[in-house]
Amino acid sequence: MNAKKSSFDRRIFQLHAELCKTLSNPIRLEILSLLQDGEKSVGELADLTGVRQATISQHLAVLRQRAVVSTRKDGANIFYNVANPKMVKACDMIREVLFEQFAEMEKLAKKAEAR
Repeated sequence: MNAKKSSFDRRIFQLHAELCKTLSNPIRLEILSLLQDGEKSVGELADLTGVRQATISQHLAVLRQRAVVSTRKDGANIFYNVANPKMVKACDMIREVLFEQFAEMEKLAKKAEAR
């Protein structure tokens, strides 16, 4: 039983690492953040990020491959949305940790300057 569990755990860790690789791009993280407010088209995402539509499309393809985003077609338009809201929550938690770490670093820097 332990060998099976260990094999399953390793597979989950592998999938976790692959998902983290998918999210290791700042543009993809920005796209995910923008989609938490609701579905958007490639054009809308390009306007909001200031990134070329072709580049946004490439990043959306990666996110779609990993099932991070899903799509809805309406005529000729394709709208993207977050496939699982827990993904946004996980990214938000990481951002909170980063903000806390940044605040702590600033606090330490100010203490060092005061000396």
